[in-house]
Order: sequence, then structure tokens, then C-alpha cells
Amino acid sequence: MSVLECPSDLTLISDDMSIGDVIRDVVRMGPHEEPLHVLDLDDVVRKHYGWCAQMPRVKPYYAVKCNDDPRILQTLMTLGTGFDCASKGEMERMLGYGVKPESIIFAQPAKSIPSLLYARSKQVSVMTFDGAVELEKIHQYYPEARLVLRMRHDSLKVRCSLGKKFGCDPIAEAPELLRYAATLRMNVIGISFHVGSDCDEHEVYYEAVKIAKGLFEYAKTIGYEFSLLDIGGGFPGDNDKPIDRYAQAVNVAIDQFFPAESDIRIIAEPGRYYVSSAVTLVSYVDSKRVMKEKQPDGTEKTRMYYYLNDGIFGTFYCTAHEAQPAIPIVERKTGAKDFPTSVWGPTCDVMDLILPDVMLPELDVGDSVVFENCGAYGQVLACRFNGFPLPKVIAYLREGTWKILQDLTAASSAISARSLDSSDGKLLVTHESSYTPIVEAPYLV
Repeated sequence: MSVLECPSDLTLISDDMSIGDVIRDVVRMGPHEEPLHVLDLDDVVRKHYGWCAQMPRVKPYYAVKCNDDPRILQTLMTLGTGFDCASKGEMERMLGYGVKPESIIFAQPAKSIPSLLYARSKQVSVMTFDGAVELEKIHQYYPEARLVLRMRHDSLKVRCSLGKKFGCDPIAEAPELLRYAATLRMNVIGISFHVGSDCDEHEVYYEAVKIAKGLFEYAKTIGYEFSLLDIGGGFPGDNDKPIDRYAQAVNVAIDQFFPAESDIRIIAEPGRYYVSSAVTLVSYVDSKRVMKEKQPDGTEKTRMYYYLNDGIFGTFYCTAHEAQPAIPIVERKTGAKDFPTSVWGPTCDVMDLILPDVMLPELDVGDSVVFENCGAYGQVLACRFNGFPLPKVIAYLREGTWKILQDLTAASSAISARSLDSSDGKLLVTHESSYTPIVEAPYLV
């Protein structure tokens, strides 16, 4: 395909229009029955250019699990990222979009046999493992796979610690697993790690890369010549959390332990980084309750209960289960008083509590409540409990950015016609001069 066709579910906006303008228009047209996810694809593109500028040696393999909206996936495919897939379904989807098998890493240390057989049938050969049983299973069902040993290196400051479930101890287990892989004649090509989701400790990447270097050196002693380092995810993506300090720690580490002349390919598995700030939730007050709470001194205190059309079975799963902050943005009406407030979701479950105690100006039924930074896991973890609808995603992209994506698609088609590999992201470099990032101010009602 030499021309990228604009999908019917994507709205192009003028280059001088901000996503804040869009959100204000959405609010004015409300209230809406379903909660709305306003998807700013320009934000995704900005994040990609930012990544390539700050960590030019690290190719991103977007973690599909984080937000699998087709418009996000196809935008990133056009920009030349790889993809971290954790299931047969995710691989099927990306291959169906035309992603090359070599641009996918099957980053799931506990794979099912059918998914292994599917990966083999489609030549998705790069995959992770962290234990002997998994190694034996791959040996039986996909012996020619190219393996990446996942070691454990946890940050102590993360939203979700993944080391509880995946990753071998780099000292006690990794050397033994590498020896076992060698006896099975398995093709181990490198080391991966994941410090945990939404990490707040940039120094941990330096230490992890240093430990991985030690495993590279050990592998040489038993006959392996590794070629891949996968530094995983954990990079923040909220609009007030830049990755500058993370990029600096990564760059210092890879330049010290894996200098460019070593010819080691370095990839990462960012998810939250790419999509968290790209989605803003517009929800509405469906119902309201005024509570009179007796105080120890016998006086009464007014507390407001607001019931939104979205909750922890929708956008706010991570708020309930991973203590991810939910910061409401509301319109302050003239003369409105502030009250202690509890903000609830729409279901009958008493656990459907978004904010147990927050000070807000008084709201009325039908008023909007806006939340930023809802793009990571806000959609994929939502369910239809009690019959409430899933958040509806409405996507926007500036016309100038759309033109860039069209040019990238045309260039990719031209390169493919010449039978050259375009999977290394070089297309992006050729377009850097034509892309001017627009810095969006946070949405304010």
C-alpha cells in the first residue's frame, strides 16, 4: 500500500487546534451515556520522536497489552516500531496488520503449546524464557527458536512489580539455565529484564544493564555469542513525567557496557510511555447523594457522593488495584462551595470506588469530570460488569501529522519494492526535519 487511507473512525483536525479544544467541545456536547476516551494520536507520534531522539540506540518494541486500540497500533507500525506480543492473539493481530515476524518479540516467559506452534508456523522466532521447564517445552515444540533469557531485576519504586511472577535470579539461576540451554543446543541470543511497571527509579536501569553484561560475558565461556539486549519497560508516560533521567541512565549504561562498536542490538518494551498521556477520559455525573455525617463533637458535616458513568470496572482498574492516582478536573461554577467528596463508579459493587475522599466544588447531575493520563491499561482491562458500556474511544490526529504518516507509508512501500529491510526505524530519521512537535498544555476546563 503506497498511500495510507484515513480510517472512518479517525477525525483529522487542523494543525492549530489543540486536543484541549477538542475535549472542551466534547464536554459541551455532553452529557453522553458512555464514558469517552479522547485519543490524541499526535501525542503518540510525539512520544515516538522523543524516544528516538533521547535513546537513539534503543529500538522500541511497543507492548501491545498496554493499549491495543487499532489506531495506536497502526500508527506505531507506520512509524517503524517493533512489537512486544504476549499471546497468540496479539501475534495474530500484528501479523494481520502486516508487521514482519522479525519485528515481533514473543515476550511471554510462560507460553502455551498452541501459541508456540503458532509462532513457529509464522516464523516469530525471538522469545523469552526464564526456567528449565519452559526451555524444555520450547526445545520440543520450537527447537529453532531464538531465545532471550529473562533475568529478574526489580525496582523498589514501581506501580507493579513483575519480578514476583517472571525472571530468573541472575546469579543463582541464570548461569545454570544457560548451561542447560547449551546442552540442548538451543539458540540463546541474549538477555532481557523488566524492572517493573511505571518505575520511579531511573538508576535501576544502569544496574540491570551492568548485571546483564556479566551474563553476556559468562555466556561466552560456554560457547554463546549474544547479540541482543532487551531492557524491557517500566518507563513512565504521564504528561508530567518526562523520561529524560531514564534515558540518561540507559545511555550511560549501554555506552559503558555495550558500546556501539560491540554490535549488540538493543531493544526495549515500552507500553505506558507511548500511550498513557494520549488518552483523556471525559466522564459524567449520573447521580448524586448529599450525606450528613455526624462528627465526634455532635455537629454534622456534609459529604457529597457522586456516581460517575465510569469506574473501576472501566477506566479505573489500575486506580483500585495498583494505587494509580486519579485526579479529577471539574468546572468550578460561580459561588460553588467545596465539600469532602467520595467519587463512585456506576455499578452496584461497593468496591467500585474511584476516590474515597477528595475535596471538590459542588457538582450537579450531568456535569463532566475529566481525567488525564488514562491511556495505559484503562481500556484493555475494562469489562461490561452490570451491563454498563465500555468506554468509547474517539481518536483525533492533526492534518500535518497525517501527511507525515502518509509519506512514511509511501517511503516504506518504495523500500519494500527494492527488497530492503525497513524495520530498523530509519524511515523516521529521514522525516525528522519535517516534523515539529507541538507541546500540549494539560487540559483545563
